[in-house]
Amino acid sequence: MYKKQMLLQKILCLLTVITGAITFLYSLGIMTDLYDTLFTTMPYSDHTKSDVAGSIIYYDMQGFNSMLVKASIGFILAGAILFITCTNTRRRYYISNYIAIAINVIYGLVFTCWAHININAFRAQYMKVDFEALKAYTEMWNTKYSDSTFWFDIHYAVFGLVIVIVGLHIFNLILKVKLMKEEAGLVAAGKEKA
Repeated sequence: MYKKQMLLQKILCLLTVITGAITFLYSLGIMTDLYDTLFTTMPYSDHTKSDVAGSIIYYDMQGFNSMLVKASIGFILAGAILFITCTNTRRRYYISNYIAIAINVIYGLVFTCWAHININAFRAQYMKVDFEALKAYTEMWNTKYSDSTFWFDIHYAVFGLVIVIVGLHIFNLILKVKLMKEEAGLVAAGKEKA
């Protein structure tokens, strides 16, 4: 059983960093359609003015997107802590391993909740864009038109993956503690027989 658990923890540490990279790529992609479609509708130096009602969301999301990129990098670094503390290879966990796992679990939960709340709020704002006026504008100026909410909706899969990783960390930790107690019991029983 220990070999299977050791394999699980190695894979889990690697998956944590990979999931952080996925959230980073998502944070880079979320503004793609908004830029392609909405940026040209605001040719004024005053970014509160727009040729299409509601397209101001492009500027409203800039601060959030910047924070999302930084939070994604933070999640990658939190995953790297697992490797720094050798959580991926340790047969026995020490206090540093528990701290590394706690950091990843807490960061993953807070990151997911924060991103979900903000992305849903911006999705609702995006749905207030005057898409008829936007379509007419893009046809007139021969620019790209999109009314897709793909980048808003895909966050359920991206951050669902983060929640799965958090759950696996908790499962792995419980399994590890159980196996360490069993091993300690076997060692104690062997000493009593000797």
